[in-house]
Amino acid sequence: MTPSRAARTAAVLAITDHVHTWADYWSQRDTDAKAKGLAGAQGRAACARHVANHTAHLGISLVAANGLLGLRLRPARLAAGLALAAATHYVADRSAGHWADPEPSTYLVRLAHKRGKEGWVQADPGAGPHLDQAWHRAWHLLAAAVIAR
Repeated sequence: MTPSRAARTAAVLAITDHVHTWADYWSQRDTDAKAKGLAGAQGRAACARHVANHTAHLGISLVAANGLLGLRLRPARLAAGLALAAATHYVADRSAGHWADPEPSTYLVRLAHKRGKEGWVQADPGAGPHLDQAWHRAWHLLAAAVIAR
């Protein structure tokens, strides 16, 4: 029996959401967490390492689930969804350490300011991580739809 697109999407989303939390916090190297928002090559490299590690966790989990659950995911769709998740993850994580900056210097911080969040992100140290996680989870929903199609 072939699972429906809705069932595949729900399964992929549940997997990516749970694995994301693990990969974004527990699996991330401390040095990369501290450096991924830095300007220049050091920050870009740290962010790229984190995103590669994160994407590998998602990919391995989805390939395993595909076999165990018979999701019948297509490799090209899996690659496209993982690429979307990785690219948007990199964009978000370059904002690490910049949420409270008086002048927004990264895409996500500028977006937060445009959406009227500047007071919150400057006053609450937890605001940036919450916005970061909301960004990741929203993109994972779209990535799950791409993967499950």
